[in-house]
Amino acid sequence: MLINVSGCIMANTLQLKLARSFALSAVMWLAGLAAATAQEFQTSAEQAIVMDYDSGSVLFQKNADQPMPPASMAKLMTMEVVFDALTRGQLTEESLFSISEDAWRRGGTNSGGSSMFAKLNSDIALTDLMRGVIVQSGNDASIAIAEGMAGSEVGFAGLMNERARRIGLRNSTFRNSTGLPHPEQLVTARDLAYLARHIIKTYPEYYKIYSEPEFTWNRIRQRNRNPILGRVEGADGLKTGFTEASGYGLVGSATRDGRRIIMVLNGMASKKDRSAEAVKLMRWAFRAFQTINLFDDGEIVGEATLYGGEKSGVALKAEGPLSIFVPIGFRDRLKADIVFRGPIEAPVEAGQQVAMLQVTVNGKITQETPLYTAEDVGVGSITQRAVDAMQELIIGLFIFEE
Repeated sequence: MLINVSGCIMANTLQLKLARSFALSAVMWLAGLAAATAQEFQTSAEQAIVMDYDSGSVLFQKNADQPMPPASMAKLMTMEVVFDALTRGQLTEESLFSISEDAWRRGGTNSGGSSMFAKLNSDIALTDLMRGVIVQSGNDASIAIAEGMAGSEVGFAGLMNERARRIGLRNSTFRNSTGLPHPEQLVTARDLAYLARHIIKTYPEYYKIYSEPEFTWNRIRQRNRNPILGRVEGADGLKTGFTEASGYGLVGSATRDGRRIIMVLNGMASKKDRSAEAVKLMRWAFRAFQTINLFDDGEIVGEATLYGGEKSGVALKAEGPLSIFVPIGFRDRLKADIVFRGPIEAPVEAGQQVAMLQVTVNGKITQETPLYTAEDVGVGSITQRAVDAMQELIIGLFIFEE
C-alpha cells in the first residue's frame, strides 16, 4: 500500500538547514519514487542522464531507465571484469592472450567494425589489449580477452552479469564482450552512469587509460573516439558506442574545480550530433548549478518511518557529504523532499538504500540523491508490532485507491 503523508515531519536538522539555505519549508512524502522529468535543459538524445560523481545525485535525466542496446559502451563492463581480476591478482598486465580465428574474423580488419588490427594467432599482453579495447574500441581485443578469461564469449558474459549485479546494476543484461548486436543485450543510461562512477572510484590507476588520446598497434595509429576529449575542459573518459539499433552514444566524464560530472547519452542520429550534444550537455552541467553544502560526511539527514521495529523510525544519511545543486536563477522556487516507499519493514541494517532526497524546481525534479540507513534497527516486541499494525489499519481506512 502506498501512503502519501505531508507535513513538516522531516528531521529538524534538515528543516533548519534547508530554511537557512533556501528560505523554504521541507516536506516528507511517503510514496513511491517518482520518475524525474526533463529539467530546463532540452536534448535530442533518446536516453540521457547527468550525474554528480561525489554524491551520485542525478541532475538531469531523460528516459534514463529505458532499456537500450549499449553498442560498444558495453565494453565498460568488459573492462570492469578485467580491472577486478587485476585488482584481485588473478591477472597481471603482462598476462598473454591469443588472437583466435573467431576474434580475428568477427573483430579484426575485415569485420567492418572497430578493430585493434591484431594479427591472427598472435599473443598480446593484457596491457596492450586493454588499450585496444579502451582507446581503439577493438572488437578483436574484446573477444580475445573474453576467450582468454572464460573460454568463450558466452562464459565471459556470465562473468559480466555476475559483476554487474554485484556492483548494483539492476536493469542491464550483457550477452557479449563487444557490444555487437544481440536481442537480449540491453542496458539503461542510469546503469551505465553507475558503472562509470564505479570504475572511476574503484580503479583510478586503470581509469587513466580512458584519457589517452591515441594508441598504435600493428603500426596503425588510432585516435581515441571520445568527442569531448580536448573539447571540454577536464574531460578524461569514457566510451563511445554505435550500432544501427542503438544510434550514436557516449558515456563521458569530466572534472573541473574539484567537481566531477558523469554523463550518458544515446540514440543520436550521427557522430556530429553526438559530439555537439555531448559538449553542450557537459558544459551546461558545470555552468547551470550553484552548489550548496548541507551535510558533512556521516551527518544525519532525516528519518524514515519503520514498521514493526524497535524504534518508530530509522536515521538516514547520504554517501559522503551531501550537497544540493541549485539551478542558477531558481533558488526561490526550490523544494526538498525525502521520498521513500513506506513505512519500511524492520529489521534494517546500516547502509541499505531506502530513500531519496529529491530537489524540485516548479514541481520538476532537478536532483535525486540516494539516502542510506545510518543504523541497525531490529524487530520490535509483539506489542510494538501490534501497535504498528493498528496504525497501518487506521491509515488504510482513509486511503482510497482507484
